Amino acid sequence: MSSLRISNLVAGYGAVQVLHDISLEVNDGETVVLLGTNGNGKSTLIRSVVGLVQPSSGSIILEIDGQKRDLRGLKPQDIVGMGIGIVPEGRELFPKLTVEENLLLGAYRRAARPEIPRNLASCYEAFPRLKERRKQLAGSMSGGEQQMLALGRSLMSAPKFLLIDEPSVGLAPIIVNRMIEKIRELKQQFGLTVLMAEQNFTQAVKIADRGYVIVHGQIAHAGTAAELNDNDLIRRFYLGL
Repeated sequence: MSSLRISNLVAGYGAVQVLHDISLEVNDGETVVLLGTNGNGKSTLIRSVVGLVQPSSGSIILEIDGQKRDLRGLKPQDIVGMGIGIVPEGRELFPKLTVEENLLLGAYRRAARPEIPRNLASCYEAFPRLKERRKQLAGSMSGGEQQMLALGRSLMSAPKFLLIDEPSVGLAPIIVNRMIEKIRELKQQFGLTVLMAEQNFTQAVKIADRGYVIVHGQIAHAGTAAELNDNDLIRRFYLGL
């Protein structure tokens, strides 16, 4: 079981405050999407959860298997060690390493190391293309294949909670559709709880249980996927649709 509670979070970069009093929750087994256009703070929030940005105030409470911990102030490697996986914006692969070498680097978490053979087999089952190209350099792959690899690498850490930052960036529409469906499939297959930041509203709400719209670093609207999808004002004024 895994869940996340963010309360009154304030964060930014130096003197620039990006997030203003953000509060949201992701319950066990949910897929929650953080929606909004570029520059409104989605990635900053994801980076705050995983420890790459240190908030100036507020709390980020992660509960996994009955144990609660405030992530604020912890190092990224310690947060990953607790069972959080991340698929970063831009994928951030090692382009001069092979597909399989990138996947193996995902098994950094101590609890995942004994399960490397099984987790690697699961990744190749989920993404047969990666198995076919396991000796290929990551940097020579297409954008869609690299996104598969980034997802697979996160699964190698055997996470309970998965953060996904802008999975549609740089991908053709048909590939975006396949990637979103694959995220739904993996969430069910591995029993994950998911928080996904995404600007592609139409695709994101297909797999979401609930969503939050972030505008200028604040939560402007929240609701079920159906409620957000049916709200013309949200689609027109906050998401540019």
